[in-house]
Amino acid sequence: MNIAVLVSGGGTNLQALINAEQNGEIHGGNIAAVISSNPNAYALERAKKAFIPSYILKRKDYETAEDYGIALDTMLCHIKIDLVVLAGFMTVLPDSFCKKWFNKIINVHPSLIPSFCGEGFYGLHVHEAALAKGVKVTGATVHFVSEIVDGGAIILQKAVEVMPDDTPEILQRRVMEQAEWHILPKAVSLFCENRLQIDGQTVKILPEN
Repeated sequence: MNIAVLVSGGGTNLQALINAEQNGEIHGGNIAAVISSNPNAYALERAKKAFIPSYILKRKDYETAEDYGIALDTMLCHIKIDLVVLAGFMTVLPDSFCKKWFNKIINVHPSLIPSFCGEGFYGLHVHEAALAKGVKVTGATVHFVSEIVDGGAIILQKAVEVMPDDTPEILQRRVMEQAEWHILPKAVSLFCENRLQIDGQTVKILPEN
């Protein structure tokens, strides 16, 4: 399957996917494109070093979110994409796009959904909220994307311990290293192996053939 990774920033999760593909850990799929909403995203450098075709699609070049969604859909169809992965993509996709690509878009979120998710919970805000609440365990979630922000069916989750002296930045790094970079490539591989059975809000992982 052809995978498109959508990015806006540094691309650490993109790098985790690139590493996993190079190590033979993504079965039945390959990263065919990296699409950035930001022309200055360092993720584009990561794509270049890995010889992955990259494209830039800026939100401000389009009058409405709908127009942006149509342009993105056209691009994905043109390069024959089967799976869309949001890896730090900071542009909200319109409902029409989410509906068309239903169960074909996955996202990684830096908390154990349904905690610390939804509107306004992104980047360091998630970890600030977790520390403010005093939770002892946080983590990351890979889920399908629906019209509801962070509301799609959960594919994989991994817990990460919160330490007494954590800052949002330190916790963010630990969640990436111990959870995000492991479960995102795993979820992508499971999708490409056709091992995800979706029943409403429940995702069942099928055994290997």
